[in-house]
Amino acid sequence: MTDYSQDILLAAAAARIERALADSALRPEIKAFFDEDTNTVTYVVFDPATREAAIVDSVLDFEQAAGRTSFASADEVLAYVNSENLKVKWLLETHAHADHLSAAPYLQEKLGGRIAIGEHIVTVQQTFGKLFNAGSEFQRDGSDFDRLFADGDTFTIGNLEVSVLHVPGHTPACIAYVIGDAVFVGDTMFMPDYGTARADFPGGDARQLFRSLRRILALPPATRLFMCHDYLPADRSDYVWETTVGAERESNIHAHDGITEDEFVAMREARDATLSMPRLILPSVQVNMRAGHMPPPEENGVSYLKLPVNVI
Repeated sequence: MTDYSQDILLAAAAARIERALADSALRPEIKAFFDEDTNTVTYVVFDPATREAAIVDSVLDFEQAAGRTSFASADEVLAYVNSENLKVKWLLETHAHADHLSAAPYLQEKLGGRIAIGEHIVTVQQTFGKLFNAGSEFQRDGSDFDRLFADGDTFTIGNLEVSVLHVPGHTPACIAYVIGDAVFVGDTMFMPDYGTARADFPGGDARQLFRSLRRILALPPATRLFMCHDYLPADRSDYVWETTVGAERESNIHAHDGITEDEFVAMREARDATLSMPRLILPSVQVNMRAGHMPPPEENGVSYLKLPVNVI
């Protein structure tokens, strides 16, 4: 897509945000659920007029040492949806997470809705399908998901307008969802005092990440931004996950106004070289590239997650 086309899509997203800022009926209600084990925030986003809802970046509890899944985090979301009499239409993923397993199939079974992600998940499936030597049943074409979104795609949640922005860099498939006056940014950025996401996973790119950050930060200053994660810097003791475009432009420690692309890339690549792999990256990616489904059971009826040795 050309820069001109991207500018048009960004202008359209900004116009939707401006309409929502001017009209409270176009703004979503948002409930956050923080999973401290994986530092992940799941959101229930809904239209108060129609009660139609989306669940963004759900968490399936996973005890790696025992190879056991459980549903306490997802059941908390489920209980809230039922208590508020919400109708779930979408189970949205911002990307194929490397730090937690998705609970989207479990929630879909209980609540309905369509599981969706960005169309560049195909690149992730091809890369990690090869890494994990996935069998021929794994199609690597995105068909595990109910919907693949392209940059600029739009849809609705009740009366709420939603648009999709492709924001690669952390992974090739990262997208942000613009819902009313709110943007769910995935792992592209964190709270201002924590900075930005790493860009050293397969297919990641620090220069792309910078350009994606500037794309989000070109939206109106009052736009609400919702993080997928929060971590505690040395001088903060409470988890937080909501900020604004204006606050990020003013004080994001990695990407505030005035930071050049070359400065950002040098910082990001140096920082990434010091980071260890996420604790759950190997099980998470195997599951999340399949839209939250486990690999198919083997002859004994058991699903297995692979541990590639001396590859990463």
